[in-house]
Amino acid sequence: MATTSELALFLRARREGLSPAEVGLSVNGRRRTPGLRREELATLAGVSIDYLVRLEQGRDTNPSPAVLAALAAALQLTPEERGHLGMLAVRGHAGELCPGPVPPVTSVPATVQSLLDRLDPTPAFVLGPTNDVLAWNHAWAELVRPLGLLDGTPPNTARFVFLDDRSRRAYTDWASAADEQVRQLRAAGTYWNWETGYQSLVADLSGVEEFDRRWAAHAIAAKRRGTELLRHPKLGVLRFDYEALLVGDDVEQRLVTWLPADEATTAALAPASGPPQLRVVGKD
Repeated sequence: MATTSELALFLRARREGLSPAEVGLSVNGRRRTPGLRREELATLAGVSIDYLVRLEQGRDTNPSPAVLAALAAALQLTPEERGHLGMLAVRGHAGELCPGPVPPVTSVPATVQSLLDRLDPTPAFVLGPTNDVLAWNHAWAELVRPLGLLDGTPPNTARFVFLDDRSRRAYTDWASAADEQVRQLRAAGTYWNWETGYQSLVADLSGVEEFDRRWAAHAIAAKRRGTELLRHPKLGVLRFDYEALLVGDDVEQRLVTWLPADEATTAALAPASGPPQLRVVGKD
């Protein structure tokens, strides 16, 4: 992955993904160019069209901080996207300033596994930066094993979504699940694009039309909170609110919990049998 071309591709993708209406421009007649035209972005950012062309073609790899800030503002980048843009620029011009490669950690500390176990019966698991599933508790394993999510060594959620046909039945909104996988991989690439496992994963997914189209959009905003809907072969449609918490000092690992988001899911996950539970009934 050439860093300079990544900077150029990121700028172009963000320009083409931003509509004139989103930046307050009126549209007259049909437009052949998706998103903003180069001259529109150049005007908004206060740079010349020729300079913007050089940036998007990778012929200029050293934009000043002021130019980067102006482009980020004009493109309405999120804080995460701004950081990504800055990292791409630094790598393209002064890669020696970037942190050196650190071997990926493929396991979790015993304390994290203990935490996962204590979270039972709440389904919980830990993802590595390239969406490898590094650890999980009993509740999550029992829930997702019938879906196929635990297949693979190690299991990988991106591979499951794009390379396993079972994923299209498992996710009731497969397109959203696919969007999220690519956003996370793009975000991880800010720091991990040098790593052979990351490169191998992207190479394996490349050529899959649904992946390639999303990859070309350069969306990187990974979610830390949201809702997941799964279609379970035995339990039916399940709705979970998920929380992703960062753990670890030297590597990005995410501890993800799935909390039942409705009464039907809570009931589906309840033990089929057990001692009767007492409840207090208020008096009138």
